[in-house]
Amino acid sequence: MYKLKTSAAFDSAHFLAGYNGKCANIHGHRWTMEVTAESSELIAEGEKRGMVIDFGDLKKAVRALADKHDHALIFEEGTLRTVTLTALDEEGFRLIAVPFRPTAENFARHFYEVLKAEGLPVSSVTVYETPENCAIYEEEK
Repeated sequence: MYKLKTSAAFDSAHFLAGYNGKCANIHGHRWTMEVTAESSELIAEGEKRGMVIDFGDLKKAVRALADKHDHALIFEEGTLRTVTLTALDEEGFRLIAVPFRPTAENFARHFYEVLKAEGLPVSSVTVYETPENCAIYEEEK
């Protein structure tokens, strides 16, 4: 099995609605996303012969995904009042609503699904919330 790994980082804020602890408050992280692509076969022909995927293509997709989430408040849909969203929007804050609780676990799965839908041979995504704590989502074998 051949495996490639690349990473990208982004800074964003989030909060965990309904959580009983510090993470119920808006706070930020330097998220790091590590993406592993794998294949038992290498590309057989053309300019990418001998590769699982061109590192440039993999890095570009991972960086674009990180950039999309950089310097934003990421929140679960339905957890902020309309008046709050309106005020934040009027102030020019960058807001990203997601259909899941914004935990490292859910981000790992979300990023995996986005990259997989782009046709990349992704086998796992690791999301670091802090340098010591991460969540991993990988395809079932």
